[in-house]
Amino acid sequence: MLLNVECFLSHSDFLGQLFTFFSRNTKSEATIWKTLSPFWGEEYTVHLPPYFRTVSFYVLDEDSLSRDDVIGKVSITKEVLTAKPQGVDGWMSLTEIDPDEEVQGEIHLQISVLGDGDIPRKLCCQVLEARDLAKKDRNGASDPFVRVRYNGKTYESTVVKKSCYPRWNESFEFELDETLADTGLLSVEVWDWDLVSRNDFLGKVTVQNRHFLESLEIWFRGFPHVLKHDNRTLGSLRLQLRLRDEVVLPSSHYKPVTELLSQSVGSQLNGNWPDFIMLIDETTTAESRQEVANNLVKLFLGQGLVKEFLDVLFKLELEKTTEPNTLFRSNSLASKSMESFLKVAGMQYLHRLLGPIINRIFEEKKYVELDPSKVELKEAGCAGLHRQQTESDIIQQSSSLLQSYLSELLTSILQSASYCPLLICQVFHQLYLRVQECFPDPEYRVKFIAVTSFLCLRFISPAIMSPKLFHLREKHADARTSRTLLLLAKAVQTIGNMDTLACCSKEPWMVCLQSAIQQGITQLKDFITKLVNCHEPEDLELQTRMSLQCGTMEKEGFLFLHRTKDKCMPMTSPFKKYYVTLSKDTLSYSRTQHSNKSSFISLPKIRAVEKVEEKCFGSANVMQIISSEDSGQMGCEKGYLMSVNELNHWLSALRKACSHNTNTMSCYHPGIYKADRWSCCHQKEKSDPGCDKTRHGVTLQEWYDPLDPDLEAQLIYQHLCSVQHDCFDLTDQKKVDGLSKLFSILQDLHDAHAAVEEEERSKNKNLFLELQT
Repeated sequence: MLLNVECFLSHSDFLGQLFTFFSRNTKSEATIWKTLSPFWGEEYTVHLPPYFRTVSFYVLDEDSLSRDDVIGKVSITKEVLTAKPQGVDGWMSLTEIDPDEEVQGEIHLQISVLGDGDIPRKLCCQVLEARDLAKKDRNGASDPFVRVRYNGKTYESTVVKKSCYPRWNESFEFELDETLADTGLLSVEVWDWDLVSRNDFLGKVTVQNRHFLESLEIWFRGFPHVLKHDNRTLGSLRLQLRLRDEVVLPSSHYKPVTELLSQSVGSQLNGNWPDFIMLIDETTTAESRQEVANNLVKLFLGQGLVKEFLDVLFKLELEKTTEPNTLFRSNSLASKSMESFLKVAGMQYLHRLLGPIINRIFEEKKYVELDPSKVELKEAGCAGLHRQQTESDIIQQSSSLLQSYLSELLTSILQSASYCPLLICQVFHQLYLRVQECFPDPEYRVKFIAVTSFLCLRFISPAIMSPKLFHLREKHADARTSRTLLLLAKAVQTIGNMDTLACCSKEPWMVCLQSAIQQGITQLKDFITKLVNCHEPEDLELQTRMSLQCGTMEKEGFLFLHRTKDKCMPMTSPFKKYYVTLSKDTLSYSRTQHSNKSSFISLPKIRAVEKVEEKCFGSANVMQIISSEDSGQMGCEKGYLMSVNELNHWLSALRKACSHNTNTMSCYHPGIYKADRWSCCHQKEKSDPGCDKTRHGVTLQEWYDPLDPDLEAQLIYQHLCSVQHDCFDLTDQKKVDGLSKLFSILQDLHDAHAAVEEEERSKNKNLFLELQT
């Protein structure tokens, strides 16, 4: 079962940084500086375990010298998301953080009834252990103890110092009151003991009398106190969230629908019109078009037919277009599919193309402004000693800077034909030929504009304006840099439109770039001509460096590492900086990016990838990679990262790369072994299996993820089911070949899902009966 939460973060009425907690897994948005109405505009997908309860969004005010201040939070329960399958969208008020509501973790209890016959029966509650409790003290841990209440009596356990994974193994007995079968409650509260201040609440569970009939041993999730309502206004946060709970069947069930899709893009070779793709195109709504396009592109990439699929869409779009100036400008299925294809297949290419110029603009932080109405003299500073710059000075200087940036970018674009992925070149070649066939007049520039409408207007320009959304930078640009990026993106868009007069008529202050733009149009035409012809045999050698390899997991970057044996870590051992590379089969690292790899870890030998407690190294951004070695020993690499986002990206990438490993661990130690005991649970046995459960399935969706054809086929099946009624209406208007076969395939998939659901209900029913007896 796969759970996705898709979030789009929009405006809010406060300053700061946004943290999202998905069942104790954290995602941090970039800080927006010096504003009470920040705009994030970020979207991401998170794979969650089925047992998650809430999704929480925390808004913080970032401070450089002290701890960040929590402004407020928004929490959405799983029940709310499940009740609205189309998604939740709107402004949500922030609530104040109440320490008694910030509950996490689980407690392991064994409850039994002692005594028989005439002897009064007793209720025995054995408190065994707890895990993943909240950190309430400055040392990054808590001093937890348990308070057990029943029938007017209260007992307390011993205090376990400096641990979020305490083990008590203490028993408490109460006289069982048979008259309280429905109203009697056993209450187990966990508190953090403090010497000076009041104790901090960590969580609470209650068990009713009727559950005491038989011995019960189970892990209970903690719950907060009664929620307090605060009428103070802290601002609001606009969110778009959607929860998808999909049951993915075995691959054999999706083979018929995959074959039907493959035949629909290959049928054109026999002179038949691809009815199936046309059916999807005409029944897809504007709201679902982007998602359907993503699923189709990924599925056809996995089948090796994405070029044929896009060619079918090109032909469908050209059949409906009579005005060349509007070609591919609407948000059609063809446009959305091509946009998705470029993001999946061309992200490495984009990073190599734009990375240097984007980094230069961020590092220089130059003031650039061409619009006289927006020039601010105080921002530009002085031109020399005691001389303030004039408006004309600023515009002239800005024009020179922009021309420099534009020249560097165009040079990079021209050179990029040699390393653009071959598949992208082939798709653009098809597009170029199709448009040329439809509009053969040599005076038309449509064949060039068709390519630039995707490459420049939908790929390069958006990445320039929002580099963080395309993973080119870790943080959003400040106001000055954002304006520079916007002006550069405008120039690129003008070149992509291949019309200098239209831009200058709308924005006359862009006229100073007219000569540079005109030269850029000529250069871009040369680039497109070379790009669409790079499939020729003499150019194939140039493609070996940047060929598209779908399904290859790759991630690299600098980490601070320390290797240990037997899962122990002496505190005096330093972290050393390494350049780490995650490939398809190994995790390797070296001292520099270009030096030889000094060590390798085989991915099948990795048994767990988890976080390390903050108190161990004074940082929450430390992960551990536990692996088995040929000698039988356990090895453990600790990796220190600079930000929570970087940590989660590495955790996610490693977990997905090891998703098919068979010898994984079910539990682990989040602490370190020091002074003859584990720092997390204080156990003295070094071979102790662990005090916290592993989280193999919690991952982030990334652009470099391996393709999952079964999931994409399942999502396409769900879409076809939702538009099945529209398909019937369409058949009344025109004859569509093979539609009966499609409906038969959908019915078979529906029956397979129904069988799985029935089997699940039967399992749950049998489990319930076992608990009752």
